[in-house]
Amino acid sequence: MKLSAEQVVEVLRAAGESTRLRLLALLAREELSVLELCQILDQSQPRVSRHLKLLAEAGLVERFPDGAWVFYRLASKSPGRHLVRQALDLIDAADPAVHADAEKLATVRAERSTGAQAYFARNAARWNEIRSLYVDEAEVEAAILRAAGEGPFDEMVDLGAGAGRMLTLLGQRAGSALGLDLSQQMLNIARDEVAKAGLGQCELRHGDIFATGLPGGCADLVTVHQVLHYLGDPAAAVAEAARLVAHGGLLLIADFAPHDHEFLREAHQHRRLGFEDAEIIPWLEAAGLSLENNIALPPSSAQGLTVKIWTARRPVQRAAQRSAA
Repeated sequence: MKLSAEQVVEVLRAAGESTRLRLLALLAREELSVLELCQILDQSQPRVSRHLKLLAEAGLVERFPDGAWVFYRLASKSPGRHLVRQALDLIDAADPAVHADAEKLATVRAERSTGAQAYFARNAARWNEIRSLYVDEAEVEAAILRAAGEGPFDEMVDLGAGAGRMLTLLGQRAGSALGLDLSQQMLNIARDEVAKAGLGQCELRHGDIFATGLPGGCADLVTVHQVLHYLGDPAAAVAEAARLVAHGGLLLIADFAPHDHEFLREAHQHRRLGFEDAEIIPWLEAAGLSLENNIALPPSSAQGLTVKIWTARRPVQRAAQRSAA
C-alpha cells in the first residue's frame, strides 16, 4: 500500500526517536505488556506509556487491555508497517542498546516460561480430572490429525488456543499459524510449548474468539478445540470461526457430546454440557460451510464423556461463482 508524503512524514516522526524505535524493535518480536517494556528499557511507566501513546496515535502499535494489565503489539493493518519494518532492518544487530534490549527480553521470556510452567503444574490435576472422563488423549489427537488432513496449510488459525496443543499438533503442517486466547497466562504456556516444539512459524496473540479482528477467508484451516462449552454464545463463536475459513478451507471443531456431569459447571466453569449434532451442524451450514466429517469418540467408561469432532469445508466453487458474477 502506497503512502502519501504526509503519511510518510508522520510515520518517520513517530518512529524517529531512540526509545520509540527500541519499542518498535521489541514489539516486532512479540506483544508485550507495559510492565515488561518498562523492565526491559529500565524506564519509568509514565515515560514508556507516553512513547507508546505517540506510537499508537500514529497507528504503528495496537493497545489492548487484559484485566489490570495493558499489552501492545505492532499494528497489523497500519499503512506504515512496511516502512517501520524497513527501518528496523537497517539497525545493526550488534547495536549496544538493541542488543541489550534483546538480552533483557530473553530474561523476561525465561521468567514468563518459569511462571507459566508453575501455573500449568498447579492446574494440571484439574485438567487431568476432565481428561480421565473421556477417551485417551492420544486417540483424540490421532482422530484430529486424520480429520484435518495432511495439508499443507498456508495459514492456520486456532481460536481459544489454551496451552497451544492444536498448534503443536498441527503447526508442522502449516506455513504459518496463529493462536488466539484471552488469557495471558494460557498464552504464556502456549508460547513456551510452541518454542519447545521448534515451531517458529506459530504466533500467539491476545484475541477474542467472538471478534478476532482478522480478515475474512484468511485461513485454510481454523480449529476450535474444547472451547465452545465455556462460552455463553457458542453459535456466535462458530460464525466467527467460519468467517475466517478461506474457499476450499476447513473448520475443525472438537468438543463434547451432551452429558450430565453437572459438577463440571462449578468445578471447571463449563457453561454448556456438550452439544448435539442438531445444534452444531445448522450453525456450520448457516455460515456457508458443508459438513465433511462427524466423528464420535466414545469414552473409556460408561460414565465418561464422548468427544465429538466436526469438520466442515467452505466450497471452492463459491469463489468461482463470485468471480463469474
